Amino acid sequence: MLAKHRLPLTNEKPWQGSGLGYRPPLSRALLQHLPSEIDFLELAPENWIHVGGRRAKDLQILAEHYPIICHGLSLSIGGPAPLDQKLLKQIKEFLRQFNVPCYSEHLSYSNDGHQLYDLLPIPFTEEAVFYVVDRIKQTQDFLERNIALENVSYYCAPSNELTELEFITAVLAESQCELLLDVNNIYVNSINHGYDPTIFLEKLQGSNVAYIHIAGHEKIKYNLAIDTHGARIIDPVWVLLKQAYLQFGPLPTLLERDSDIPPLENLLEEIAQVKALQDSQRAITHA
Repeated sequence: MLAKHRLPLTNEKPWQGSGLGYRPPLSRALLQHLPSEIDFLELAPENWIHVGGRRAKDLQILAEHYPIICHGLSLSIGGPAPLDQKLLKQIKEFLRQFNVPCYSEHLSYSNDGHQLYDLLPIPFTEEAVFYVVDRIKQTQDFLERNIALENVSYYCAPSNELTELEFITAVLAESQCELLLDVNNIYVNSINHGYDPTIFLEKLQGSNVAYIHIAGHEKIKYNLAIDTHGARIIDPVWVLLKQAYLQFGPLPTLLERDSDIPPLENLLEEIAQVKALQDSQRAITHA
């Protein structure tokens, strides 16, 4: 049962529009220009907990200009090791300190007592659904808020008792958490596992989506793509984003770029494309 005091994620978002993943190489440009094209920033709290000096001051300045949301890397919601209570306490304090309206994680696991420095797939089994749901509920109760979980890219399926879609749907329904919808991950997985990304997205209709991620990837060969977050977004992913807006409305959307980070103005061009699609959907909705 959901705790009565838990902060829900609702359709009335305290952050809106188009956001950017905050990475240290972007700090100088962001602080110099504080571009109005950016509506919110997202960061991994693990990378900023207990950070001091210049970096902490930079973050504080940015937090005064932009809403900050958090996307975790290390909770390992599907991992075999017990949930890291020390990390949860640190995250809870960080969310309070920066008045963070949304905390998300990955529907995967990333450690077994020690960090594995990768996001590994959870077996798509009924047993895994109940295991993960219990850990989500523990996390939500401790943080006193609902969380969102991201559909992840994966490169092998440790079990096919359930499909990826059935697994995600069951976890969302049983845990009452929300979905961080990564449209690039849907596209990458569709290449690697041979399904139609538009049908996959269509069947997520009815899911409670907190916000959306969009990013670039690397195509290795016709049946292998790697979710690098290191390239411009390609046309098929933009098409999926447009479909997501048709299904769920122009939800807050976050541009991720983690490698080969270009000048800020290049990222602002992609953010402008996000905004154009959001505006187009709003016009359709209000027509």
